[in-house]
Amino acid sequence: MSKLRPSFDSLPLRKDGPHGNAWGLWGTNDQLGMLNLLPPPNPTAASKEIEHGTRISVDWPLNKMSPPCFNRVAFGHDIINKAPRSVNDDTLTFNTQSSSQWDGFRHYGYQKEKRYYNDCTNEDVLGSEKNGIHVWVENGGVVGRGVLLDYKSWAEDKGVWSLESCFQTTPITVDVLEEIATKQAVEFKEGDILFIRTGWTGAYDVLDTQARTKLSETYPPPAIGIESSEKTVRWIWQKGFAAVAGDQPSFEAWPCQNTDYLLHEWLLAGWGLPIGEIFDLDKLAKECKEQNKYSFFFSSMPIHVPGGVASPPNGVAIL
Repeated sequence: MSKLRPSFDSLPLRKDGPHGNAWGLWGTNDQLGMLNLLPPPNPTAASKEIEHGTRISVDWPLNKMSPPCFNRVAFGHDIINKAPRSVNDDTLTFNTQSSSQWDGFRHYGYQKEKRYYNDCTNEDVLGSEKNGIHVWVENGGVVGRGVLLDYKSWAEDKGVWSLESCFQTTPITVDVLEEIATKQAVEFKEGDILFIRTGWTGAYDVLDTQARTKLSETYPPPAIGIESSEKTVRWIWQKGFAAVAGDQPSFEAWPCQNTDYLLHEWLLAGWGLPIGEIFDLDKLAKECKEQNKYSFFFSSMPIHVPGGVASPPNGVAIL
């Protein structure tokens, strides 16, 4: 176990707090959580992942999910022409959860205790900037060594992937993730930013308008994702990831099948571990496969909104 983190079995750290919490690990006033693991002990380690200089965005278009799920506001884009001058402005209106996004620590709390990371309350969220995503920006963003586990390619090889499985509650287990890592010769390091490609965004792309509308009207919309279990949270903690992300609407399979290990509670509210969702990982997966290299330099700078709840990643992987 890392010198920076105690064992999983020592959780919760705040014994008077909710299950699994790591509150106080980085100090009682900390607002970075597991992002404290960035940069890694050797600041140049992540940059050494750059071998070819290939740059790949992981942001899905802001208007891609149409209509959006979870009753969220649709994307709006207005261009404002300043005639007679040849000048234009534009105005964007969007819910930060409706396309590629980082979930910040104000997004999802412990549901029973109504507490967010490091004992932040709803009153804190509504009355201050505590745990806002601006803290990530002011500390250099989410920048480090990224690692991709390509579940879709693995599942296709096994004959178990289908478009339908993306829109069902399809849990991906730790055993499967470890098998994929072995196949890809991935070696995890503390402070890694973990990406898991399920194939959801590609599956959404081929839905017709009727199917997209039906999906948006289903609440909650079922989706493929990581299994919510003790084995999963133990694995994530032991690996020491600084952040995790996938290409599906919820990092865990949804609806959650085991609320005792709801990943949004454990990771966001318990550990201060950012969750990325609906990242566009198809092009990255293709490049990783061609180069037979599934680690890379990753840089993400969220939008600088004081007290922000979530943000598009503005993320780029460089191989």
